[in-house]
Amino acid sequence: MSPSSSPSPCVVRVAEDPADREACFAVRREVFVVEQRVPEDLEYDAYDDEAVHVLAVREDGLPLGAGRLLHGGAAAGRTGGESGVGSLGRLAVVKAARGLGIGVALVRGIEDVARARGLAAVDLHAQTHALRFYERLGYVAYGPEFPDAGIPHRAMRRSL
Repeated sequence: MSPSSSPSPCVVRVAEDPADREACFAVRREVFVVEQRVPEDLEYDAYDDEAVHVLAVREDGLPLGAGRLLHGGAAAGRTGGESGVGSLGRLAVVKAARGLGIGVALVRGIEDVARARGLAAVDLHAQTHALRFYERLGYVAYGPEFPDAGIPHRAMRRSL
């Protein structure tokens, strides 16, 4: 992931070492478990072991956001079993960093990872309040609204 694809005040990188992965989980805990009150046992799942985790950090290393990409068999249940489609999920930006372009940088970084793995499209399940954010990034909603952890969502997809 090149810094040029990220016009935000952060660096986006694949969380390859244990400290980066823990930072991803800490961001998710802050946003989903604490702020949105998603039960912790729903937030962390078996897919975390197989996922590619992506972390956004400030220049000084402070974690600002995180997300993950499921691909292959791990993505099949979330993408209708279509090969070549990845699943973007668990996108979270800490409250203090919202509105700074961190979410855009994370989505574009995850898309870069998907392209590098030969995927042709990315699906996601967006909280309905975030539909416009994803639409601005080229995602198109499909299917009915559905609850996930008690929060309304819609499925979305973008071809890469």
